[in-house]
This record gives sequence, C-alpha cells and structure tokens, in this order.
Amino acid sequence: MLNNQTLEKLISMKLSAMGKEYRRQLESPDTVALRFEERLGMLVDAEWTSRNNSRLTKLLRLANLRIQGACLEDLDYDPRRKLDRAYVARLADCSWINEHRNLIITGLTGTGKTYLACAFGNSACRRGLKTKYYRVNRLLTDLAIGRGDGSYNRMMRELKKTDLLILDDWGMAILDPVSGRDLLEVVEDRFGYRSTVISGQLPVREWHGLFEDSTIADAVLDRLVHNSYRFELSGPSKRNPNEP
Repeated sequence: MLNNQTLEKLISMKLSAMGKEYRRQLESPDTVALRFEERLGMLVDAEWTSRNNSRLTKLLRLANLRIQGACLEDLDYDPRRKLDRAYVARLADCSWINEHRNLIITGLTGTGKTYLACAFGNSACRRGLKTKYYRVNRLLTDLAIGRGDGSYNRMMRELKKTDLLILDDWGMAILDPVSGRDLLEVVEDRFGYRSTVISGQLPVREWHGLFEDSTIADAVLDRLVHNSYRFELSGPSKRNPNEP
C-alpha cells in the first residue's frame, strides 16, 4: 500500500520517469541488495535523463532544421571538401555561441553547406540553446506577411531571443530596400547578443552586391562578417550520384 501511495505521489508531482524507475526497482529483485544511496541515485538519474531528452526533443522540433539528422560526428572529411577537422573540433563545443560570434559557410552547390549548418544547429540544441533554421527568402516572406497581419513585432522578438539563428540559401536573390531593411532589423537586434550562421554559395567578397541599397549592405555586413568564423567548402557535388 505504501509503495502504491509513493508511486501516485511521484506521478502527481510530474516525476513520471522517477515513478517508472521506482516501479522497476520494486519489481526487480537485483535492486534489493543495493544501498539506499545507489537506488536514490538511479531514481534521480532516470528523471534527469527523461527531462533532458524531452527538452532536446522540443528544441529540435522548434529549430525545424532542414536536415534533422545532421550531426558533427557524421561529417565527411574528404580532403576535396577542404573541411578542417581541427577547426570543426574547435567550434564543436559551441563556445562561439556563448561569445555571440557568427559562423559563415560558403561553397558551391552540393558541397554540404546546409548539412554543416544543421549539424552545428543540432549541437547547439544538445547544449540547451534555442535554435531556429530559416531559408533567407522564407524568413523575409514571413516578415513581410507579419507586417500585414500584425505578427511582425512578435516574430522580431522571437528572433531576438533565439540563441542561434541559421540563415540558409543566402544570396539566392537580390534584396530590395524593404527586404534589406527587414534583414538589417534582424541582424541589428542580435548583434553582440546572439549568434547567426550564414550558409550560401556566394563568397563573402560578393555579398555587398546582393543589396540594392549600399548603405544597408554596409550595415548588415559590418554586423555579420567581422566577428565570424568561416568555412569555405569545395569539392564535387554530394548530390551527384556519379561522383566518387
């Protein structure tokens, strides 16, 4: 009777994982020989692991990464890609995010830019950091719609609070002054407080030409480029099945 009451109390306190572990211990004769401290530790570990897993699942869902299974441990270090293993290892702990620095990934199509960006996003989520993935054109479209339906300010607040913002397919279209200003607002709100990953085909030296308004271009690039780490990927397209 006492055991059942304990289980009910654990569940009512929303300690369901601890309750499951407690029930398992009651049903397992092997745990009888364990000391109280050991059994208590197993209960706490079960709850801690469950909550961490739930938090990670939620962070990954909200991040909406384009490649859900991307992770740094599975990167392809083919020498043709010019992906420096030591450089990846240096950034793998995500300390650059805590330092509010940016990451720029450039290279030809199919060289793994999106995978690398999503792998760093996955790593950030595993460290409890709020992450969000956007294709640049989709972000600008959502902001334009938000200006019309009244959700613009809410979106901007959410973007400002996101620890790591991933902007993929950078440079796919020329930015008119309105789009440029929207992008500047996003970058300005995050500058010095949050980190951004930029992934695109164009090399950084050509970014200025993406903006119709050169003043906006100067402001955006000043906030993105100068405090960034960079990867410049190369090699054959990984999407081509005929490539070795």
